[in-house]
Amino acid sequence: MRRTLTPMIVLAVFGLLVGGLFRYAFDESNEASVANYVRSAFEGAAITLIVWATHLYLAARGGWLRQRPLVFELIVRSVMLAVIVAVAAVVLEIVLYGHGLEAKWIGDTFLKIIGVGLLLSIPVTTIYELIRMIGGRTLLSIVLGRYRQPVREERVLLFLDLVGSTMLAEAMGELRVQELLTRFFFDIDDAIVSHGGEVHAYVGDEVIVTWPANAGEPSRRYLDCVFAIEDHLAKRADHYRKEFGVVPAFRAGMHAGPVVIAECGDSRRQIAYFGDTVNVTARLQAHCKEAGRPLLVSGELLRLLPSQPNFAIEPLGSTQLRGRAAAIETFAVARRASS
Repeated sequence: MRRTLTPMIVLAVFGLLVGGLFRYAFDESNEASVANYVRSAFEGAAITLIVWATHLYLAARGGWLRQRPLVFELIVRSVMLAVIVAVAAVVLEIVLYGHGLEAKWIGDTFLKIIGVGLLLSIPVTTIYELIRMIGGRTLLSIVLGRYRQPVREERVLLFLDLVGSTMLAEAMGELRVQELLTRFFFDIDDAIVSHGGEVHAYVGDEVIVTWPANAGEPSRRYLDCVFAIEDHLAKRADHYRKEFGVVPAFRAGMHAGPVVIAECGDSRRQIAYFGDTVNVTARLQAHCKEAGRPLLVSGELLRLLPSQPNFAIEPLGSTQLRGRAAAIETFAVARRASS
């Protein structure tokens, strides 16, 4: 709820200011009444929130559009926004001022509203695309310079990869497997975002997801995310069989602990994670094949769960992970069978 409410409040305040400034910049002095300023401010806030609602709708229902070339997507978005702003401006003019559309308003103010609306949609769309490309938290961290110097944080990490990608490449060819991976990563993204996770990186057939870890607030969302991915893939099974002849399966490792985070690079900046927690998570994911389990977690991860997480947790004992001297307590996790 907070993830949606906060930007709505910020955008509403921004819209109020833009509406008031629009009245100040373009209207005649004899129209500068308090009532008109209030109406303009309200109109600015309403149009801003309507544009934001359109972005949210396209994010939730516009998967077909996001799979098209970016140029095509931007053109379609711009046309849709122009139409929506135009309709909203007409409706708000009639409702707020209580009269029909005047020729002067249509030939002057209406066109200015459309122009300002489209101009403001450019930075909004740009920020939206940047968030899609590098992640909201990463973008904010880069802007604020949070990780210019290395910082140690408590994090939950998920390493999840596609099962049998090498054999699939031999059977299907590298291009078709890449199409499968692209679709796979696209389909699992909603489950990750809806459970508060953020994609840190895609590495070959693997995705790395991260959450801030707060031991004082136990949460099962980390594991719920994995099972939500599983459920979504099951719903899409017929589609995958029809298009690729196979339903993707995955193995996942999860661990929690301190991670050193730093901003790296110059021409292309990115946030990099370092430390034993990263290595352990990668080794846990790799150990899934040997253990014959699709999901392995560490004892450190289990300590972040509620006292009764309602999962089937199978202790696998102290495990010597490849490339690591110290052993780690490992657990296989599955959902309890419904009675």
